[in-house]
Amino acid sequence: MKRKKKMIIWTIGLLGSIGLIFGLNYLYRTYRYKQIVADIVIEPVDLAQISDGVYSGEFDALLVGSKTKVTVKDNQIAAVDLIEHKTELGEKAEKIVDDVVKQQSLEVDVVSGATNSSKVILKSIENALNSAVDK
Repeated sequence: MKRKKKMIIWTIGLLGSIGLIFGLNYLYRTYRYKQIVADIVIEPVDLAQISDGVYSGEFDALLVGSKTKVTVKDNQIAAVDLIEHKTELGEKAEKIVDDVVKQQSLEVDVVSGATNSSKVILKSIENALNSAVDK
């Protein structure tokens, strides 16, 4: 009987420790995610310096990430394809790609209720356009 009690206490302790580790890891990742998103600065890109082509960009903020392909034609953003959008609640931010094409700028309003996803998608588009400038 004593052995059974020890086994139960050990099992509860082990499960509690595992839960604590996962909980602390989640809290740390959430903290880092908030820091990364808070530090995002979207810089304007000079489309006049970008040759025609399709450019890929991505940005990962741990809990939210984005991969995009930007098509440039005649120094204009012809299309933005959202290849991947890792998110939990920010799906409505995906419409921001249409605003970028329409306004021909990264200086668009973020989607209310999906601010972090909006910023991550915009940074991914910026990275795609900057990869074109770097070539």
